[in-house]
Amino acid sequence: MDILKFVKKVPGGLMVVPLLLGALINTIFPEALEIGGFTTHLFKTGAMPILAVFLFCNGAQINAKQVGSPLVKGVALTASKVLIGAVLGVLVNNLFGQAGVLGISSLAVIGALTNSNGGLYAALAGEFGDSTDVGAISILSLNDGPFFTMLAFGITGIATVPIIALVATIIPILIGFILGNLDENLREFLAPGTALIIPFFAFPLGAALNFGQIIEAGLPGIILGVASTLITGIGGYFTMKLLKAKRPQIGAAIGTTAGNAVATPAALATVDESLAAIAPTATVQIAAAIIVTAILCPILVNYLHRREEAKAAMQ
Repeated sequence: MDILKFVKKVPGGLMVVPLLLGALINTIFPEALEIGGFTTHLFKTGAMPILAVFLFCNGAQINAKQVGSPLVKGVALTASKVLIGAVLGVLVNNLFGQAGVLGISSLAVIGALTNSNGGLYAALAGEFGDSTDVGAISILSLNDGPFFTMLAFGITGIATVPIIALVATIIPILIGFILGNLDENLREFLAPGTALIIPFFAFPLGAALNFGQIIEAGLPGIILGVASTLITGIGGYFTMKLLKAKRPQIGAAIGTTAGNAVATPAALATVDESLAAIAPTATVQIAAAIIVTAILCPILVNYLHRREEAKAAMQ
């Protein structure tokens, strides 16, 4: 059976498929996940420690040696992605309160829009850009997780995020980064963890949900995904324009939602209990956005690529 091949065909499949399976089992047989022992730890309550290992492995993949143009592009695109998501989240919170607009809370907006799918960016940069565009992933990978989202919430005051919580979030990334740059063999050893661990924290996150919530969050999740691609993708495109990049269309490749962004609401709810009520809905909306952005973002980048080529041919 080609189970893995099927899962990988689904956009964000390593994250989304286990999450939906966890939600399915929790909806039909919730007691099966609560028998205790290793079973409950692995399939019901173990998301956060496994996610910590994931952050550690990802930190080890950030190469400090990549400087110059890749660094400038990476910093600019990361700042663009995070600022757009944070500003929109603040607007939603200030204008509509915690409930949000169209059923989309500020937690879902910031969680979806401040994270980008590094793998998809790298693939699109490799197809439509050059080595400096691909190299920007070393910086962009910093926003592939809950840190910048937590930082955005703390700075804007939407949620109470203690400084120690931010420090605690970045420490696994920082230690991984240090070790990965001290020893190339360690970086290579930890690399499989950036993909291998994803299903293991996705399933227990899903096991905290049920399909009633997923159905309820469906349309807002689609809207969230469309907004993430169009708003942050076009924002990235114009950021590259300002940098006078040769291939500004690559900037639109940040118009995605990272697979592990689905863990952000739960992570934030652990440091601010006021978010606990909206975290499950935000989680399933972000899960929907992952799929939607994975489909729409390549279409947007391809459109902008053809547009840039047509403009160049006319000059």
